[in-house]
Amino acid sequence: MAQIVAKKPLALHWKILLGLIIGVFMGIIAQNSAIDSNVLQIIISYVSIIGKWFLNLIMMIVIPLLFCAIINGIQEVGDISKLGKLGIRTLIYTLIVTSISVFIGIALFSTIQPGKMISEQNKQNLLAQFKAKAEEITDDMNKTQSLPEIASSIIPQNPFKEMVFSFDKEPAGGKIIAVMFFAIMFGVGLVNMPNNKSKPLMDFFDSLFEVNMKIISYAMKLAPFGVAALMFKLTATTGLSIIGVLLIFMMLTILALALHLLGTYSLILKFYCGQDPFKFFKDIKDVMITAFSTSSSNATLPTALIVTQEKRRIPKHISNFVLSIGSTANQNGTALYEGVTVLFLAQLFNVDLSISQQIYVVVFCIMAGVGTAGVPGGSLPVIAIILASIGVPPEGLAIIVGVDRILDMCRTVINVSGDIVCAEVVHSWELKKPL
Repeated sequence: MAQIVAKKPLALHWKILLGLIIGVFMGIIAQNSAIDSNVLQIIISYVSIIGKWFLNLIMMIVIPLLFCAIINGIQEVGDISKLGKLGIRTLIYTLIVTSISVFIGIALFSTIQPGKMISEQNKQNLLAQFKAKAEEITDDMNKTQSLPEIASSIIPQNPFKEMVFSFDKEPAGGKIIAVMFFAIMFGVGLVNMPNNKSKPLMDFFDSLFEVNMKIISYAMKLAPFGVAALMFKLTATTGLSIIGVLLIFMMLTILALALHLLGTYSLILKFYCGQDPFKFFKDIKDVMITAFSTSSSNATLPTALIVTQEKRRIPKHISNFVLSIGSTANQNGTALYEGVTVLFLAQLFNVDLSISQQIYVVVFCIMAGVGTAGVPGGSLPVIAIILASIGVPPEGLAIIVGVDRILDMCRTVINVSGDIVCAEVVHSWELKKPL
């Protein structure tokens, strides 16, 4: 009797891509059919429910996810007072290189401005689709907080109030940045408590974090259907023109990521660490492949630890610390992606960002690199928060969510490669290599 071989299930990113194609195809058919416009709007409204479910599943766990991710990251560090120079050096690297990544992306998108390449007619169609949000943009243009107001609101008087009103323009406050600051302070206080008193809370946040991860996994299972619904609504309303802009967005994002990977990392390795960039990338190819296929920094961590210790000969105390924290905190690719996505959608919706708003986006993306979960789809809630805070409809995520998983695979490669570069830099610091 012939042995029956079970077929390997289709990978999630292929399912999402298939959903994207089906959504676009059906949307184009609907737009060019003889269906009455009122009937078409009814069809779109019902199909859109699935897309809204998908977005809401992600949005509803934003606060607990970011809060737990930050606390767990600090918890992995251990006793802050004993980390000394190792922790400071890792932090310095993370802030500098993440800042470079965000500036690369924003500079490229500010120069080319792909969001303005869409025709005015399709822009109007999109704005009409989000009419209520567009009216809020006009009403709130003069309500934007100044940079001093933003800085003063980072430390919250009532962190729970900031949690509740994180997605509201009113009342004013630090909102999600204030929540992140509270999480950092809470985490630092927690790890400096006696173990018998801190362990129950640490276990609680570990469990809560895992629950959030499970919810994200549910959301990603719905992603192919959600993407199909969102792309159907998009193309049924605007046609193929928006798809061309979407391809430009993808290519420019990948270009920015490649510039950071092959440019920034190579320069750091060559001129600071005294390492051959070509050999470095050859040594970590298994890590890069794992990162690309899983779209998860957390899932790639075991492979990264083995490669860093065995092929790159980084001492265990450095690699364990830097890579464990880096899987959550050092996400250069994600920070870059968040920055360019916000800028792209702001251009698309004709929202001209003030200097203070641009600085806010940059700072938020750098900080969000610490709080963004190292799992597929983990950056979408953060992007939605930034969009809402600068007056861009968060529903605009529908425009890019169809290609998010593909770009997620690319930016995860940048994230995990950056973690290993960070280990190389910290090792060089320990050996007292000169600049």
